[in-house]
Amino acid sequence: MSDLEDPAKDVVATGAPRYSRRLSDKILIAFHQACDQSDFEIAEQLLHILEMMLKRRPLTADSNRRRTMESLVAAHERLWYLRHPGDDQH
Repeated sequence: MSDLEDPAKDVVATGAPRYSRRLSDKILIAFHQACDQSDFEIAEQLLHILEMMLKRRPLTADSNRRRTMESLVAAHERLWYLRHPGDDQH
């Protein structure tokens, strides 16, 4: 089991959960796992959730938001290519 899958890795000595990744990162990981398993409907729903999270956050110029937006665009592209194999010929 990897560190990502082991819930015990997210608990500190006090017993309180420690969140080592942002929720948006975890949703993006779940999106890629859904794509890997060809569950495109779930992948699309996860992207909608990620979009909803980004829309409600205040607009800031921080690098995390920019990186998250770039990851979201790349995720949409991946899903499109998976749903349209062979359409990527230019």
